[in-house]
Amino acid sequence: MKSDRLLSILLLLQNRDRVPAAELARRLEVSVRTIYRDVESLSAAGVPVYAERGRHGGIALLPGYRTDVTGLTADEARALFVLAGPSAHADLGLDGALGSALRKVMAALPAPHRPAAEAISRRIHIDPVRWAAPTHAVDLGDLRTAVFTDLRLRLRYRHGGTAEPSTYTVDPYGLVAKAGVWYLVADHRGRPRLYRADRVLRATLTDEPVRRRAGQELTDVWEELRREVEGRPAELLVTARVRRSRLATLLRLRGRQLTGPPSEGDPATVEFAFTGPEDVRSLLAYGPDLEVVSPESARRELAAAARAVVELYDPVRPGA
Repeated sequence: MKSDRLLSILLLLQNRDRVPAAELARRLEVSVRTIYRDVESLSAAGVPVYAERGRHGGIALLPGYRTDVTGLTADEARALFVLAGPSAHADLGLDGALGSALRKVMAALPAPHRPAAEAISRRIHIDPVRWAAPTHAVDLGDLRTAVFTDLRLRLRYRHGGTAEPSTYTVDPYGLVAKAGVWYLVADHRGRPRLYRADRVLRATLTDEPVRRRAGQELTDVWEELRREVEGRPAELLVTARVRRSRLATLLRLRGRQLTGPPSEGDPATVEFAFTGPEDVRSLLAYGPDLEVVSPESARRELAAAARAVVELYDPVRPGA
């Protein structure tokens, strides 16, 4: 909107003596011609702004004209710029709003605190995305709409390790981003549940109002579910090589247990997340088309299971 752009220009100008029109146009994603029209609008509204043409020209405010925010300490100013990583805002479609908000805050900060805030933005970077990211991009549109409008949601959802999806009608509390992975926190039939956003095949809004349990907030339900998840056995990361002729079948049946996309080439390298060595035995179904590379505990588990099968069916075993 033009009003937002005019305010952004004003706040950017407060932070510097002079800003080239081309730079303003680039940062606000408009043409230079639009910037000059906006400067005329600001001047007509009584803002003492002017344009200097030429090689060293630009847009500037008369000295002494600025807005100010009082009451912030230096540490509070720093804290404003240590925000959640940009991926969370981008996933929600709010990355543009975040940049605009930070420009406004920076321009309105008291002058003594501005260098500290600028330093924190250059020296501290938070990257919330884990190394083993979800296997595909997530569209949070319907999930976001459901949590913001307090409507029930119908999900078509595939659990890890299962081929067939299930359908649930849930009552959302909200969305949680943990280490770059988005989760929907919701009640299903009055009990708290966690749904990983990248496992949602389809999300359909209903016209029914949400039915949350009285007195429960998102943070309360998330903490309950988090403790439950963290109390489970730790994941075992298993790396394997699989022939490309069997890769499509593997992805269809085990795709939700992969921690990332398979490598190129034949055989392809894949990584699974299992709850323990005993779960690795299911990979024996792929026979010689799949070889577990690591960890050694998983290889030993498979070798022991294979020996047991051989001993069961070997016609020359003792007592046969």
